[in-house]
Amino acid sequence: MTVNRRTLLGASAAAGAAAAVAAASPAEAKPAKRYSFTVMGTTDLHGNVFNWDYFADKEYADAAGNTRGIARIATLVERVRAEKGRKNTLLIDSGDTIQGTPLAYYYARVDPIVAEAGPVHPMAQSMNEIGYDAAALGNHEFNYGLDTLRKFESQLEFPLLGANTIDVATGEPAFPPYHMARLRTGCGKDVKVAILGLCTPGVTIWDKAYVDGVLEFPSLESEAAHWVPKLKAMGADVVVISAHSGTSGKSAYDTSTGLGVENASALVAQQVSGIDAILVGHAHVEIEELRVADPDGHEVVLSNPLCYGQRLTLFDFDLVLEKGKWKVESVKASILNSNEVEEDERIVAILSDEHNEVVTYVNQVVGQAAIDLDTAEARYKDEPIIDLITKVQEDTVKAALAGTAHADLPVVAQASPFSRTSVIPAGDVRIKDLSSLYIYDNTLVAKLMTGAQIRDYLEYSAQYFVQTAAGAAVDPNAITNAEGRPDYNYDYVSGFTYEIDIAKPAGSRIANLKFAGAEVDPAQRFVLAVNNYRANGGGNFPHVAAAEELWSESIEIRTRIIEWVTAKGALDPAEFASVDWFLTREGTPVF
Repeated sequence: MTVNRRTLLGASAAAGAAAAVAAASPAEAKPAKRYSFTVMGTTDLHGNVFNWDYFADKEYADAAGNTRGIARIATLVERVRAEKGRKNTLLIDSGDTIQGTPLAYYYARVDPIVAEAGPVHPMAQSMNEIGYDAAALGNHEFNYGLDTLRKFESQLEFPLLGANTIDVATGEPAFPPYHMARLRTGCGKDVKVAILGLCTPGVTIWDKAYVDGVLEFPSLESEAAHWVPKLKAMGADVVVISAHSGTSGKSAYDTSTGLGVENASALVAQQVSGIDAILVGHAHVEIEELRVADPDGHEVVLSNPLCYGQRLTLFDFDLVLEKGKWKVESVKASILNSNEVEEDERIVAILSDEHNEVVTYVNQVVGQAAIDLDTAEARYKDEPIIDLITKVQEDTVKAALAGTAHADLPVVAQASPFSRTSVIPAGDVRIKDLSSLYIYDNTLVAKLMTGAQIRDYLEYSAQYFVQTAAGAAVDPNAITNAEGRPDYNYDYVSGFTYEIDIAKPAGSRIANLKFAGAEVDPAQRFVLAVNNYRANGGGNFPHVAAAEELWSESIEIRTRIIEWVTAKGALDPAEFASVDWFLTREGTPVF
């Protein structure tokens, strides 16, 4: 064939036209490969299997219409799996699982899982049945000691994660630091999702008796900075942190000693690159979606579902395959409400017997009350029901110190108005009534304190009240919880009489502090019966954590209260109650 100018131009034009058609043809373009999946998350379940209030002996209900329990979460989980496909979902938890209800207490102490041929913990049974993929440790996992925690761990069919729970002897994580899940995409390349578990360092303080010298808890930020790059190097396409730590950046203890921040989830997001999402726990505050920029400007999505099985978080991920690697295109978080569904019949079937056993236990009658006792006004009035706690603590410590070098020192006691709704009705007193008064699994410690230190302690406690000028209107609901301080960080101290002048600024409110009718000598020594949370620094009260410890025990204060009432057979305020403190403004009582 002879090639001339006309032939060449014609061929070139034809080729160009064909190329243009090919480039413009959508049928021949290769679409990007994409994949979507969902990570579901719960937190702070605190032993809530069913929507049941064991203290009130009826279904749980509140003004907002919330419901509780992992049995309802199970229904939500199955609904999401049905919508998105089981293989396209993961389910995780961020801690505080085995403490918080009489059900949880029963299987830790009354019919303990650590006993020979002991039961399987109800939370293990339910979480296994639902099919969790991983869970992080919470601080309350340590409340019953390491033997109970390890037994619970052994009963789980998924890993219990704790990257910053370090074995002092080896320097290595005492629990699996992460779980690497593999999701089949149908695109020829799986997605690897790394779940990293982190726990608030406050365990070092709150459960010192169990972890001191055995476990240590470096900051969340430092351990995330250590592990996230490792997970990326291991091929993780997506990194999710399950963090038992709130977002506020605040701590209920002194961090100047080097102990990490209690609520550090947002700090982790800000300081560590490579994280895609954080399931937040510990703070019991609902956060549907919080977006925080990491050091590279990448947005990290945080979500904190409401505690007790009231909510389920969904992290929805969209990924695209670029150059043989999965890239996260978008993440969004949303929350489902457990009041939208009924309890999963599978959970009801496997745990109704355990539930009924605990209902029977908490309804045992242990004594008779002479009058109605309640906590409705206990946060701003000296109420007999709180005096019951201090009386039991005083008696327990006095008996423990009998015959020792400190037996002759006066014993005083600390107690907080934990609940605003606890009621011990006149007549039959049941275990559930006393349990509602002391809802935490705290134990008792005896600390040596001086009169000056007690005064400082009371001044710090009085920061709980909002400064209210003399003559100003008083709303009982508006004068407490100053700067967000919770009720459990307001303490009575028995044995003293004193006034709290709420018209004065914090730090100068305690007036007329007396012991046995006399002004308190700053040098006088006292034995303070105090719960282990406070004794170890919880709430950051002055002096008490550093004070000499004279005695401690592992029996819960709640149990001591039940024993005391059982032994007496009667609950008469004449035996334990007195009005020792009251609120004033410039010397005039507020109430």
